[in-house]
Amino acid sequence: MLEKGTLYVCGTPIGNLGDITLRVLDTLREVDLIAAEDTRHSRKLMQHFQITTPLTSYHEHNERKKSSELVERLKAGQAVALISDAGLPGISDPGSEVIRLCIEENIPVDVLPGPNAALTALILSGMPAEHFTFYGFLPTAAGARKRILEDLATRQETLILYEAPHRLLSTLQGLCEVFGSREAAVVRELTKVHQQVHKNSLIKLREEFEETPPRGECCLVIAPFIPEKLVGGPQDWIVEVNAGVQRGLSKKDAMKEVAKRYGVKKSDVYQALIEE
Repeated sequence: MLEKGTLYVCGTPIGNLGDITLRVLDTLREVDLIAAEDTRHSRKLMQHFQITTPLTSYHEHNERKKSSELVERLKAGQAVALISDAGLPGISDPGSEVIRLCIEENIPVDVLPGPNAALTALILSGMPAEHFTFYGFLPTAAGARKRILEDLATRQETLILYEAPHRLLSTLQGLCEVFGSREAAVVRELTKVHQQVHKNSLIKLREEFEETPPRGECCLVIAPFIPEKLVGGPQDWIVEVNAGVQRGLSKKDAMKEVAKRYGVKKSDVYQALIEE
């Protein structure tokens, strides 16, 4: 039984239409309106399941304006469903703006769980799944992308990225430059007939896709950074902190980096600098 004046955030299939939940189907049939990222794409889903609820567009170019309109409908007592082209709205897809407005206006929001590309790719990859960082799509500008990758390179948990097929090679090249030959997986065409998991070093993956250009949306799952515990004492720490500062790091970040590399506490590095 739906609650009037409630926003229902619904997960939709990322490939295989059979992955939609019964609860989402019931909700899409019963709400007054469905806000969809691409009404043309979503209309195929509605036709497949014989859903006749009216659709309205809600995408990145009209998100701010349409969010206000949806909030007014919700205040008037309508029940509204929010869907993206695939997966859960708000994760690398429009949705966060209207959810934020609803919370500010004390409008009830309910999330109906469903398929998610990042988690599906993580499990398929066989990478450590206890701790992970999901970043989504990297910036398109080379400089901004490199800065983000340098920040992510020393994260000690599995990293998950989204990428379009036409940008996969350039992203793999950037990863090779910053991450080196770390183990990774490119997971393509999730839940579809041609689903594939390509697992190898980043360098080997780049070579593979240079020979065979990728098709379909991709998830990249990259192994965690494992810090190399170097052997050395306070004098070595001081030298490397100073080198880090010369590279442009703040003294705090340089101390943090050195402590991680040598497997010691940052306070020990700080004490060595004071004594020096």
